[in-house]
Amino acid sequence: MTEFKRIAKFEFVTKNNYFISYKNSDQEEVYANLKLPKRATMGSAGYDFYAPFDIELAPGQTCLIPTGIRVKMEPNYVLKLYPRSGLGFKFRLQLNNTVGIIDSDYYNSDNEGHIFAKITNDSNENKIVLIHKGDAFMQGIFVEYGITIDDDVTTVRNGGFGSTNK
Repeated sequence: MTEFKRIAKFEFVTKNNYFISYKNSDQEEVYANLKLPKRATMGSAGYDFYAPFDIELAPGQTCLIPTGIRVKMEPNYVLKLYPRSGLGFKFRLQLNNTVGIIDSDYYNSDNEGHIFAKITNDSNENKIVLIHKGDAFMQGIFVEYGITIDDDVTTVRNGGFGSTNK
């Protein structure tokens, strides 16, 4: 059996933080049923993220999904997010930013590092995507990275989308 580096830990964001991004009458129930990402098999590279509520997308429709998840990881790693391959193959389901990038310092942001997914049904075959609460819809893969020899960045992040170029 291969010994893997253990470099990260998934956690839930606080209930208050989740309720800021999900303001529906069933928010207590949705938060109570959140599931941490996990791998399906020993050979799986991706950690499955699960839908916190039912999602139905007609062709061209988009949905913003507050996953309720954050991740603490070693500083030289990034979590890359992709749609589940079956959903992409069958429905052309796509993440709106093509690949989600979760940097290690996102964990300490004002929003607790809350991971969001914005997905679109890009079907050109008039197929409706149905994702049931608790179904895996996205997968995350941890990747180690390096930096250039002359890198001297000391800026500290505080924010989510687009915050690293402010």
